[in-house]
Amino acid sequence: MKNFIIPFVFLLMMPSGCSDEASTASPVEFVRAWGSEGSGDGQFLYIESFAFDGQGRLLVTDALRSDVQVFTQDGRFVTKFGGRGKHTGNLIKPEGIVVDKTGNVYVGDYLSGYIKKYDASFQHIQTFSSLGSEPGQTLESEFMTIAKNGLIYVAEAGNHRVSAFNQDGEFQFTIGSEGVYPGNFIRPESVNFDGNDKLYVTDFGNHRIQIFDLDGNYLSTVGKQGTGPGEFRRPISTAFDKSGRFYVSDAGNNRIQIFDKSGGFIAAWGKKGRQLGEFANLHSIIVGDNGDIYVADSGNNRIQVFRVRQ
Repeated sequence: MKNFIIPFVFLLMMPSGCSDEASTASPVEFVRAWGSEGSGDGQFLYIESFAFDGQGRLLVTDALRSDVQVFTQDGRFVTKFGGRGKHTGNLIKPEGIVVDKTGNVYVGDYLSGYIKKYDASFQHIQTFSSLGSEPGQTLESEFMTIAKNGLIYVAEAGNHRVSAFNQDGEFQFTIGSEGVYPGNFIRPESVNFDGNDKLYVTDFGNHRIQIFDLDGNYLSTVGKQGTGPGEFRRPISTAFDKSGRFYVSDAGNNRIQIFDKSGGFIAAWGKKGRQLGEFANLHSIIVGDNGDIYVADSGNNRIQVFRVRQ
């Protein structure tokens, strides 16, 4: 069986690290899941990141398949692009992905240092950046985001910084450097903007989320290392819903946490395992226009979808 799609609704239990104040009932309902291990259409080897294209389809980078698969929001395979090879549109280890307002797709290639730009039909149109630590180069680039001003921000784990480019591939500036103080990073994993143009960076090695303005000025920090509510172990990705709540895939704790606009802990769900509602090696998380929460359950080679309970 190449893949599976399971629509269902059930209640999940909160992780053991949550406080007594939080209800034992999950804050979410399970909606569907799809995927299995393999190289066929709709299968996965190592899911990294998500983006929605201009048609609302889910784009999924897979580091070991070396490609990007495209799905409808209910999990039906549509097409794929990239893949290993010698053509300009091929990829080695795609991780970050983002789509601009005109539908162009940008994919960060972790091993080559290239950022590759494709049109809305997934045809390659440009390559920029290169492997290294100089301004405009990237090293072990992870997830990407795009600001309202059109700048593309790239988390660079290898350089312990975030780099910004315009949509023509021209380097603009960097944010951060290696360290443990505010404004420093250890292997930042992802970048994302809230509705107020604040940049959220998952500071993977420092087990926290740091928040900056558009120009890279440090504003505040959410979380610290730990297993309790609002604490993290190797956070990977963030996502925002229309109400301003934000979600964090807390990989080391095998759970997803929900926070309010001010960074206050609301709830969490998940634990390590292979059952629906359980996770292994969490990666990207993204929220659709209808509020569905898509989770890269990478260790289980599947995508799980949830919805906040009303």
